[in-house]
Amino acid sequence: MAHTQPETPLSVSLLALPETTPATLYCLYEVLNAATVAWSKYTGEPAVGRRIEARIVSAEGTGFRSLLGPPIAPEATLSDVPHSDVVVVTDLQISIDSPPRGRWPAETAWARARYRDGALLCSVCTGSLFLAEAGLLEGEEATTHWLAAGLFASCYPGVRLRPERILLPSGPGQRLVTTGGAASWEELALYLVNRFCGQQEAVRLAKLFVLGDRSDGQLPYAALAQPRRHEDGAVARCQQWIADNYAAPSPVARMIEQSGLSERTFKRRFKMATGYAPIDYVQALRIEEAKQLLETTAEATESVAALVGYEDPTFFRRLFKRCTGVTPARYRQRFRVLLPRLAAG
Repeated sequence: MAHTQPETPLSVSLLALPETTPATLYCLYEVLNAATVAWSKYTGEPAVGRRIEARIVSAEGTGFRSLLGPPIAPEATLSDVPHSDVVVVTDLQISIDSPPRGRWPAETAWARARYRDGALLCSVCTGSLFLAEAGLLEGEEATTHWLAAGLFASCYPGVRLRPERILLPSGPGQRLVTTGGAASWEELALYLVNRFCGQQEAVRLAKLFVLGDRSDGQLPYAALAQPRRHEDGAVARCQQWIADNYAAPSPVARMIEQSGLSERTFKRRFKMATGYAPIDYVQALRIEEAKQLLETTAEATESVAALVGYEDPTFFRRLFKRCTGVTPARYRQRFRVLLPRLAAG
């Protein structure tokens, strides 16, 4: 079921500490703010799910140079943010020989207050040390970068550390979410979008930013871009018709009939207006619908082929692989299990 766009966006505070590294911070900033917005912009499909409003916050709210060099520019002070639905602490540049005890008093107090108010507290990589220092992980399961396991053992023995996990929701209502190495920001981003915006939007975001297993290349992530605008009324009417009738037999011939043009003229004008040959346009629509069915249903490949207009499942498999780089079964394996796996940690 599609999620409607509520008026109030989900507020996400990306907490910048003196030890914060900029790469993960800004990756999360870009990806989370793109949720429910970017896919619609590039494909023309309606936005679904709750919009996310992420901003970078710090104790003083002023810009500073990170320990790695690139600057970090907070947008608000902690006092500017008395409420946040989600708080995220990204990876920290901390020596494994330097216990973090006593660091960040103002920031940990603020994080505890947000947690008491009902916020979801998250960390990426060594950011879990901050949550432990705030006392939020005591008695709870958590994960972190494997190099930080020793620090947890010596400084926070009450945390039930699971360094083998990539993403681990825990605590009452699963309001504590920790992840492993720095690159696990991808899993956290998809987890948050899945949790608050819905599975469809999380899959869209994974495709748009090419997140997850990239061993099959980029084609599995590609989608039909929004057709370019044009003023050819006959072609536009045919596009509107085929959007609802892509599975119809002999679709190009039917569009030619709809247009009232000769076959040669129709094909020339369609290509000029849309950038696609008519048959390529139909196949692209059918493959997009097949992707949706593979992602969201348990229909067999043969049934999916028939539902999108192909009587020959062998031809459909070949076409699908040519368009996406993978078989329908592999595509389903990649995207249909993506979010349940993240939700389970």
